[in-house]
Formats: sequence, C-alpha cells, structure tokens
Amino acid sequence: MTPKESLRYRGLSLSIFAGAFVFGIVMASLGALLPGLVKKIGFDKAAAGALFLMMNFAMLVGSLVFGPICDRFGFRVMLLLSTSLVGASFLSLASAGSYAVIAGSLVGLGLGGGALNGGTNALLSDISPEQRGAALNRLGIFFGFGALSTPFFIGALRDRLGLEQIIYILGIFSLIPLALYALIRFPAAKHSSGFPRSQFLALLGNPALYLFAFLLFFQSGNEFTVGGWLSTYLPERFGIDAGRASFLLAGYWAAIMVGRSISSVLARKVKPEVMVLGSVLLSLAAVAGLLLAPSQKFAALAVVFIGLGFAAIFPTTLAQAGGTFAELSGTAFSVIFVVALAGGMTCPWLVGKIAQSHTVEAGMGIAIFNCAMIALLQVAIWIRNSWAQQKALGKY
Repeated sequence: MTPKESLRYRGLSLSIFAGAFVFGIVMASLGALLPGLVKKIGFDKAAAGALFLMMNFAMLVGSLVFGPICDRFGFRVMLLLSTSLVGASFLSLASAGSYAVIAGSLVGLGLGGGALNGGTNALLSDISPEQRGAALNRLGIFFGFGALSTPFFIGALRDRLGLEQIIYILGIFSLIPLALYALIRFPAAKHSSGFPRSQFLALLGNPALYLFAFLLFFQSGNEFTVGGWLSTYLPERFGIDAGRASFLLAGYWAAIMVGRSISSVLARKVKPEVMVLGSVLLSLAAVAGLLLAPSQKFAALAVVFIGLGFAAIFPTTLAQAGGTFAELSGTAFSVIFVVALAGGMTCPWLVGKIAQSHTVEAGMGIAIFNCAMIALLQVAIWIRNSWAQQKALGKY
C-alpha cells in the first residue's frame, strides 16, 4: 500500500468508525430516553413497548435495503442518506409533542440506523481484504463506545440541560460522519453498469450464506438475551439490588469491548474458524457458570467472561462472510443482518415466555442452546470451506 493509499484508507476507516459510534448512540437512545419521553408526553407501558417493536422492525427494513443499493450505486449514497435520516429523526424527536411524532422519529432512527450499521460493516470488510477480522472487531469497539456513553451522557446532563437539548446534541453528533462521508473519496460502485441478476440469484441460493446468517441469528439472540435480561435475572436469582445489577450489565458490555480489542490483535494470527469456536466454548462455559453460580461474586465473574466470549463471534463471522461473498458483500450482509436481527428479537421474547411460566433462570438456558448451535454451524462452515478449497485445487 502506497503512502497515498494508506492515508486514504485511514480517512475512510475513520469515517466508518464514526458511523459505528453513531449507530451505538441510536441503539442505546430509546432505552435511555424513554423515561423522559414518557414524562413529557404521557403514555403507558404497552405504548412504550410498541415503540421498541416499531424501531426494531424499521431497523430490520433498513438492514434489508442497504446492501443491494450499496452494491449497485456505491456506499457513499447510502451512508449519506442513512446519517441524514438519523440526524433528522433526532431533531424531530427533540421537538416531538405527541406520541405519533415520537413513533415516526423512532422509525426514522431505526431505518437510518439499520442501513448505517450494515453499510459501515460491509464497506470496512471491502476495504480490508487482508485483515477483515481485525478491522471488524475494531469497528465493534466504536459501536460499544457509542452505546455505553449514551446513557452516561444523558444521566449526567438531563437535569442540567433538559431532555430536548440533550436530544439535539445527539442529533449534532450524527453530523460528524455525515461531513466525513461528504468529503472523503469512496471506492467506486462494484456494479455501476447494472445489478448482476444472475449473481444475485446465485447468492440467494448459496447455502453458505444461510450458515453465516443463522450462526449470527443465534449469536444476536445471545447478545440481546443477556443484555436484556441480565438485570432482571441477577436480582431474582441472587437478590442483587437494581443499582448493582445495572453496574454488572455495564460490566458485561465493557467486557465485550475489551474482548474485541483483544480479538482485533488475535485475528491477525488466529484463523477465524478457531477464533469463533474458541469464543463460543468460552461463552458456553461462562453462561453455564452464571446459571450454576453459587454466589454473587461467582456470578459477577461469569458475566465478565460471557462478555469476553461473545466479543469476537459476530465480527469474526462477518469477516468470514465478507471474504466468501466479496463481489456482493452489501447484499450478503443485508441478508445476514436481517436474519441476525430476527434472532435478536425472537430470543429475548422466548425468554420472557419461559420466565412467565417458570423462571428467568430457565429462560436464560436458551443461551446454552444458542452456543451449541453456533459451534455446530461454525464447524459446518469450516468443513464446507475446506471442501471448497480442496475442490479448487482439483483434489475432488
């Protein structure tokens, strides 16, 4: 890589990391802002739950549409549109005077956030062919910073600035990647002369795509389940107060960020298949440790190791998919993200159903099953890749 190419790569990477940071803000914003919005407008818990459903569904739609557009027209258009939509949605939310405006603003955040997340991951995968695993693990760190900093920022400044001013500031943050996307040179569109219908159909008919997608269905289910139910499980199982449970939840997310920092280094030396299998085995042991923990201290340690185990699985699997489907990476990532989000929505719901009739502890057992499925799917991917390599060498 020449000095000029290196400088361009660094600038483009910076803009991608800024986008991931903003997506982290989007993901954490509704949960952090919800009490203030309820107080401002006044609506019940059922209506609040509907907001999460609408935003998540919009995020799923955004994840579905970004890929074909990026493959056909390039990444700049989609990233400019998605960040603009996020910024406009925050501004609309800040001045919202009714539930309908809040709902519309959150749908905009979901659409823009889903497309922004998919676009940044796919673009970074494309420009980092020699170090996809390391690059995508680093991207996860910036997402984590955005998600972690948002509740702390809102909690620290809510009384001083007020809800409206805080949301305006969040909207201004989204202008940072918007400015970068407008100024930085992007790679040319892969299929500017027309979308390759035959390749598209071949991609959708490739079983390998669904091995990656359903691996991340179970992994996303695990991350959403632990992140969503941990602060309920710990008080029920160990009598931990809500404040301490929140700190342990923050420790879980912090452990994921630390784990991705470590994984970004290990990815240069360790095969992605080995990285995922090692991570899922650690996750399996840590989840079992949490469910069987004899004390609060043991449970807290298990929470940290769950975060460390989860850290590398999602980005490293995306890196494998990005290498396998490099010609239509955007479209492939669209399919993968939609399936993954479906897992993130379904698994916590199942935990709630099980917890209603049994206990939260019984519901959390879903994470054990998910870990087993991740390991099984990664082995299947490894066998398929080995077979494909042997076939390419003429040995089959």
